[in-house]
Amino acid sequence: MKASRTRSQERIISILKNLDQAISAQDLFVELRNRDQAMGLATVYRALESLKLEGAVQARTMAGGESLYSLVQEDQHHLTCLQCGGSIPIDACPVHELEAQLNQSYQFKIYYHMLEFFGLCTQCQAIESASEAAN
Repeated sequence: MKASRTRSQERIISILKNLDQAISAQDLFVELRNRDQAMGLATVYRALESLKLEGAVQARTMAGGESLYSLVQEDQHHLTCLQCGGSIPIDACPVHELEAQLNQSYQFKIYYHMLEFFGLCTQCQAIESASEAAN
């Protein structure tokens, strides 16, 4: 049984429900202020952490170290460029069977999973190749 949510957590959930993309804590802080629901940045981070531990929110750390938050709706899989930070979603999921096995073997309640591959996108590869050719 989950504990009741704080007003701050409910406000964050409400905003995340209305967004069609993940958002940083800083941008969430600004969005709350724009909606006249201002709260301190530390409160935003605490609320996000609590929601993450509850399994309601998932965090994805980008190549630059910034985390993006969204509601747990589905597993996420991406190709992420280390050069430009671009991210390409992958539709197929090669780990659902493994997830079920881990759940069964370890009696571990899995809320979601993320699979991320890091490398260079085609544009950054072209820039790198052009740079190498010039040298």
